[in-house]
Amino acid sequence: MIEDPAIFLRMLFETAIGAANPAHCVPPHLPPPPAGRTIVVGAGKAAAAMAQAVEDHYQGVVSGAVVVPYGHGASCKKIRVIEAAHPVPDAAAEDAARAMLGAVDNLSEEDLVIALMSGGGSALLAQPVPGLPLADKQAVTRALLASGAAIAEINAVRRALSAIKGGRL
Repeated sequence: MIEDPAIFLRMLFETAIGAANPAHCVPPHLPPPPAGRTIVVGAGKAAAAMAQAVEDHYQGVVSGAVVVPYGHGASCKKIRVIEAAHPVPDAAAEDAARAMLGAVDNLSEEDLVIALMSGGGSALLAQPVPGLPLADKQAVTRALLASGAAIAEINAVRRALSAIKGGRL
């Protein structure tokens, strides 16, 4: 038995982090390759690490794009990793949303999409609805954050102003 609570808590923390490591938890859930293409899309703090796990362990050929906050990138060879601003989106977040929409354009029944979503993903996909400039979406996001709105409320507004969220991807 471990008598020092700090050592015990540190061991619990490291065990939890290890269990959530994409290199360990993603591979068992990868499906077999389809007859067509495999497209990977994703967003959030862990999206690049998950994409790297897909590249390292998937039995088929992949392509696609994921977006992560600045500083959370990973080295991928076939999946484009885009770093963007969080929680207020920038032009890179808009570019990421366009890249993902382009990646899933013209899918067939033989193609497979693997979606890798983690915390922060909603803020990182910033393709505004037609007619809404990114600057206006940024202003709304700043105002919501300053107002103390709950994350569910912020995400509801983000979804309404987005050309990619709310099932549009």
